[in-house]
Parts: sequence; structure tokens; C-alpha cells
Amino acid sequence: MPKSWPDQLLQMLLTLAVILSTALTIFIITLPSSYSHFQSGEITEEDFTEDDRQHAGRSGYSYYHNHRDTDGKLKTECTIQIVVLGDIGRSPRMQYHALSVASHGGRVDLIGYVESEVHPDVQRSRFISVVPIKPHPKQLQASNRLLFLLVAPLKVLWQVFSLYYALGYQTKASKWMLVQNPPSIPTMAVAQFVCFFRNTRLVIDWHNFGYSILAMRLGSRHPLVTLAKWYEGLFSQDATAHFAVTNAMARVLKKEWAVEALALHDRPPNHFQPLTSIQRSTFLASLPDTAKYAANIEDGSWRLIVSSTSWTADEDFALLLDALVDYSARAAENERIPKILAIITGKGPLKQYYLNHIQHSKENGKLPNVDITTAWLSAADYASLLGSADLGISLHTSSSGVDLPMKVVDMFGTGLPVVGWSKFEAWTELVQEGKNGCGFDSAEGLTQLLQDLFGDDGQRLKILRQGALEECNRRWDDEWMPVAGQLFQLKP
Repeated sequence: MPKSWPDQLLQMLLTLAVILSTALTIFIITLPSSYSHFQSGEITEEDFTEDDRQHAGRSGYSYYHNHRDTDGKLKTECTIQIVVLGDIGRSPRMQYHALSVASHGGRVDLIGYVESEVHPDVQRSRFISVVPIKPHPKQLQASNRLLFLLVAPLKVLWQVFSLYYALGYQTKASKWMLVQNPPSIPTMAVAQFVCFFRNTRLVIDWHNFGYSILAMRLGSRHPLVTLAKWYEGLFSQDATAHFAVTNAMARVLKKEWAVEALALHDRPPNHFQPLTSIQRSTFLASLPDTAKYAANIEDGSWRLIVSSTSWTADEDFALLLDALVDYSARAAENERIPKILAIITGKGPLKQYYLNHIQHSKENGKLPNVDITTAWLSAADYASLLGSADLGISLHTSSSGVDLPMKVVDMFGTGLPVVGWSKFEAWTELVQEGKNGCGFDSAEGLTQLLQDLFGDDGQRLKILRQGALEECNRRWDDEWMPVAGQLFQLKP
């Protein structure tokens, strides 16, 4: 005799209860340890190698030696997990957070994907441990919009379990967890869950909004974008504190979700420095991308411009290519306009697409007075390239209108003036028009700027460089310590 529907429903509920109770039992048995406010970490002499002692400043040995107790132990009161669900090597701000915490005696677990070279000082420091997250299979990466909607849930599930495992089981419980946002999904939910069970204080570092980036792919009215915005607002509420990269972003956070964020502007770290004329000449002659043009760059017949890009939809490289094609044509008509070597650094999904466009323009004779090349450089070489250039280019358009490109900060760190896309609210928080840089809103506008700056007597470019040199005096540690250092209760 078949069971009645109430019996069938009861059986289903009992089965579900057994599954849930089993899952809860497994979770409790394997529950990761919680942070204890009564136990601090320790660093001893044995944590350092002889090589670490020879590089005492970079390895943290100097700090240990100056602050250890009579028993040779250094207690680390500040422990922090710094989380980026992305490539650590391409997340400079999070690496700078780690280095700043470490330089003041805190222990750091830097958690993320290890796909490119990590900052050498991060690798060297014995106060920092890099904890890799297992990347998702390549089969879950999709550029097609329909395929993206199909594989996205599977990708999120993979990220949930790999991130949870890294936070809960590959690392010890910490006092603080600092999470980069975006990506928001699933980072914020997993971080909240782990922080709740591990007695950890969550801090969200807002670089942008996840939903605004998603809207660039799906459209602002798409249901998933609406859901993503709701999710982002929901999981931002219980964090202990928030950082925002601009004052404008802090205002939006307060208006949209009543989130009180501390503005923590990006500033250049110390390895970005202006070069002397000798250092510039040496570098230009040694870098393969610039060696054959080194003499021409130094005598001014060629100008060196640099742009760093992630080759994504929020940076319109086609605009720069169009501007350089137009500039090349103008240089052909006016011998007073110098030629340009443009070096584009970075990695990203649209790189090959634009490389094909560059090659097509060259083959069709559209770039006789401009040479465009791409490069992927070490941190030291990238800093030297910026210090050797005549002008930096920012193509960042900002999906939200309230974030800022860190590449401009790095350029200012070497005294390099900048021109960039300026049609978003936060631009003026970083660039002072006509003093340390200039803005444009079209390819024609960029072409005209390049001609004006390179084609005259050089006075206008000299003024911008002087302003950039003044800006480079404002450093990351000067901005970080009064804001983040105070929150994490670190001593100067």
C-alpha cells in the first residue's frame, strides 16, 4: 500500500534532519581552533636563518633583535590573516598591508592565489607566511556570457571550499582578518563564517564594489547584479571595521549600507623612487625593451610612455591605440613632434585580443612613428621603468566611479607625471589637473595631450613632473600607520 503524502513528507524531513545533523557533527568534530586573546604568538632566534640575519631589515630580524625579551623571545600580539581571492602578486595593496603589519612586529598569513611573482620583501620576511589557495580548474573559466552564467555557480562552490579550507585549516586562528573586496562572492560570506567560529575580528578593505564590476558584464539591471548588491550590503554589516580607498567610496558605503569606513588612500611604497640621470641611463640601456631606443629617449627625439593594465573591460586599451595611431599621423606631418615608445605592462584576459589589433595597425602602416611593446616585469624593474619614463598613462575607467587606479600612485612614487581617463568622481582625489597630471575623456583628447606635452618646449611637462615629485613625498607608511596601524593596535 503506497504511503500517504503526510508520511512521505515526514520521511523526507527525517532524511533531511539526519543529513544536516551528520554534517553538523562532522563540522563540530573538525572545527578549527579559535583565537585566544590570552595567548600571544612567539618568534625566536631559531626562526631566522643566517641569510636572514645578513638581510636583517628585510627579513624582520632587526625588529626581532631590537624588541626581543631577555629570554630571546618576541611576543606577537597582533596576528592577522590578509585575504585576497585573487593573485597575490597582482594585489600590491594587500602585500603592502602585510609588509606594514610585519614591520611593526605583527604576524601575517597572506592568503590568496600564487600565480605570479610575490613582492620580494614579502618572500623575505619571517613575519609573513604566504598561504596559497588552490585555483579552480580552467574548465570553470568562461568569457562567453551564457557559458559564464552556467559555470559561475560551480566556480563559486569551488572557491567556497578552497577558501574555507585555507582560512580554517591551513592557518592558525588570528586576532584579525583583513579581506580585500572585491571579489565579494564568495569571499565575504566565507570570511564572516570563519570569523564567527574562530573568534576573529573582520576588517573589509573596499577597493571597489563587486556588483558594479559584475554589471559591466551583465548590465546594471540584471537580476544577478541586484542580488550581488544585496549580498554585498548584507555581509558588510557585521565587520568590525572597514577601509575605503577614497573619501568618495566611504561616502557611498555610508549612504548605501550605513557602513562607516575609514578612508585609507593608496600611496607609493618605498621601492618606488625617482631615478638619478645615471640610474636612468643605465636602466634604459639594460632593459631589452628600451635598449635600442635608449639614446633617442635621452636626447628627446623619442619619448617613453608607460601604461600598466589588467587587460580587462574596465580599461579601454582601444582608446590608447586610437590615440597613438592619430599621434603617429601628426608626427609624420610635423617634425617637431617626437616619436613615441609605448611600453604596456600587465597580464589579463583581453591581452591577446589587443595584441592582434596592434599587429594589424603596424602591418597597415598606421604606426610609423610609434612603437608599442608589452612587458611583464619584476617589481624592481617595473619601478625603474616608471622612473625612466617621460609620461604615465592610466586607462582606468572605474565601474563604480569612486575607486582609483593604484598604478597612478606608483607612477607618482617615481616622480612620473600622469595623464588618465578622468570622467569619474574620485579622479580629483588623486590627480590635480595641470599640476601633477591631466585628464582626458576621449582618444582625441589623449592625442592632443600627448602633442601638447611632447611637441612644445617641454615647459608644461616639466611643471607636471615637478608636481609629481612633490606628490611622491606622500608615502604608504605615512598614510597607513595613523589609520590601519592604530586600528590593529600596533606600536610605531
